[in-house]
Amino acid sequence: MNIIEKIIASHSNKNFVKPGEIVDIEIDARVARDFGGPNVVKNLEDNKLSIDDVSKTFFTFDTNPTGSDQKYAINQHIVRTFARKHGIKVFDINNGIGTHTLFASGLAWPGSTAVTTDSHANILGAIGAFGQGMGDRDVAAAFHKGKIWFKVPESVKLNFVGNRPEGISAKDIVLNLLNKFGANTLLGKSVEFYGEAIDKLTLDERITIASMGTEMGVIILLFPPNKEVMEYCEERTGRKLNKIDADTDAAYAEVHEIDISKFVKMVSRPGKPHDAVDISSEKLVRIDSAFVGSCTNGRMEDMRAVANILKNRKIAPGVVMKIVPTTDEIWQQCLDEGLIKIFKDAGALFSNAGCAGCAAGQVGQNGPGEITISTGNRNFPGKQGKGSVYLASPATVAASAVAGYITSEDDIPDEPPVYDFSVVDEKLSDISLNTAAHEEKNTEIEGRVWIINEDNIDTDMIYHNRYLQITDPKEMGQYIFDNLEGHEDFAKKAKPGDIVITGKNFGAGSSRQKAVDGFKTLGIQAIIAESFGAIYERNAINAAFPILTYNDLSSLELKDGDIIRVNLETGEIKNVSKEKTSELEAFSEVQMEIYNNDGLF
Repeated sequence: MNIIEKIIASHSNKNFVKPGEIVDIEIDARVARDFGGPNVVKNLEDNKLSIDDVSKTFFTFDTNPTGSDQKYAINQHIVRTFARKHGIKVFDINNGIGTHTLFASGLAWPGSTAVTTDSHANILGAIGAFGQGMGDRDVAAAFHKGKIWFKVPESVKLNFVGNRPEGISAKDIVLNLLNKFGANTLLGKSVEFYGEAIDKLTLDERITIASMGTEMGVIILLFPPNKEVMEYCEERTGRKLNKIDADTDAAYAEVHEIDISKFVKMVSRPGKPHDAVDISSEKLVRIDSAFVGSCTNGRMEDMRAVANILKNRKIAPGVVMKIVPTTDEIWQQCLDEGLIKIFKDAGALFSNAGCAGCAAGQVGQNGPGEITISTGNRNFPGKQGKGSVYLASPATVAASAVAGYITSEDDIPDEPPVYDFSVVDEKLSDISLNTAAHEEKNTEIEGRVWIINEDNIDTDMIYHNRYLQITDPKEMGQYIFDNLEGHEDFAKKAKPGDIVITGKNFGAGSSRQKAVDGFKTLGIQAIIAESFGAIYERNAINAAFPILTYNDLSSLELKDGDIIRVNLETGEIKNVSKEKTSELEAFSEVQMEIYNNDGLF
């Protein structure tokens, strides 16, 4: 077996598992954040569910560590109250990003398993552990039962050859991989890293690369732990650990040879993390702000790289720079090493630890027309504000902040240029609709079709993060697709019974359940896509919301407004308007069971 199969087998009382097999996995760390946590509590209380093991159950407050938003403050109090009642440990607002807490507190180790309401929980692949972001129903089920169902993924092996070029950071490595594989080439796969250049990666570098597995559409990016990682995890757990490796005869769906010597410094252009290009093509693009942080690049090595560039320099006039470490431990280390003084002397804002720019309303947001260069993992439209976001390494972000435009650390001007800044007006629109839900359940459905010919429609396009505080499903439908260009009026025009057909990797991105529940509120009967983001797929199945995949529907000669009929059991799809038929992938046994049960609970 390979690494993911070994971890799953060892946590499901099986000697052997294979791709496609669905098993119940024992979860070592069951975690919910201040985002998603209140709905986890609601699911537990509404369904009168007990907690399986409080010693393995945790809450982490990282999306709003200041408690500055009133709705977040209310949600945090709901969670704290529940935690006190049941004796559950809360890593509160003074702690930092929850996934990094799992490393630092010894709650995750090589070969362990964890689930959380954070879509970047697969960052645990950095230490050879299984981590998955899941929706609030899944995590509530894990709190209660200690296990969740999971389909064993296929695995891909990446063999790295050649020498890593000088100045190529871990962020550059993962952006080069995004340039090669895009957002869905490896969709739903577990990916393992091998080679001399990989063995030399530090823990912080592995974390950076692993954290962007979600943006590549993979289940997880897994690194066999080296000596440094094993020593770190043993120190944090306080016990001797067994190293996990793939068997020499492990099977892989694909094997790729990657020549790391050809990697270059890169940035991702606004809107798509996988739109990664050589930095030379974007040099001299003026910036308004710079952000260093997120679970991808807020580690100590990142802080030192930024300080090395900012020392004895100033942020360019008209540029705002914000720096946010991942954990309070790193914040304290920045203080001890004198880095905070360097940041402040340069003119940067240094904030308390947390998710920052990836969470609405937190440090790192930008405004309409603003151009930001960021170390984050996502730059979807609206994700970090209403402006445009480039993704880059900490060194590139710091160099650009000093220069006033996108550049690398080896090409910083002696004096930044002076710009005439202009203001862009923001346009707002009101949306209202009838939010009647479609309640009828049937294994054969029929409805009017919407054809949305786009790949990689992410959850911020489906249900934007500015509405995350809404917890009543009845209010969610009106916001569906209002951040998807060309379909902003979808919620006004959709009718109960409609069916959506779209492209690859639908639902990429965040773990938000609302991107599923909003469709149910509108009465949409089903979504048919070439493939789905892994977390979105689980959320939809667990909510008993029909989703189906296809290989080729060209024979149906579909156009917007046609009436189609779909059999969920057989997978047959028919264009009633033209009397044409084709095939979809029918419901699995698990999907049908949950559908007939009207949901996971």
